[in-house]
Amino acid sequence: MDLSRRNAWVVAAFAAALDFAAIVCAWGFVSLLTDADVIAAPDAGLFVGPAAAGASVAAVLLTLAHTLRRPERQLPSVLFSAIWSWVALVVVATVGYAIATGTLLAALLFGLGLGVTWFGLLVPALAAVVASFALLVARGRSSGMARPRWPWERDDEE
Repeated sequence: MDLSRRNAWVVAAFAAALDFAAIVCAWGFVSLLTDADVIAAPDAGLFVGPAAAGASVAAVLLTLAHTLRRPERQLPSVLFSAIWSWVALVVVATVGYAIATGTLLAALLFGLGLGVTWFGLLVPALAAVVASFALLVARGRSSGMARPRWPWERDDEE
């Protein structure tokens, strides 16, 4: 694996972890402040929300791993991360609800309904912010920026 591809995967993995943490934090705060459940339908089951969030994080990981190979192209990284994370959230929520209830039209309405709530709109916004940060790191790595070193790794002359 060449260096640009390896750097892209490493930066994308850390960005995906940050995206997951940001989604959990944002959903928790919005749920607390608005006194609303992330998944308002009790018949959806316990796994629809975490599966949808996981799918959106996986979409960010794969998108960034692909687009960060050429970090000079900023717009596709940020835009595609936001779009694919929202699409993954809606699709997995729709499929999960369809499996849980067995109704296709209600599942489609549930998935799209989740996508337009505060919880659903936070996902692409957070993906865009995380992709912007990942892009900055990838640009620095591609231009020769060294990794940060711990104090015991530094020379005394520095």
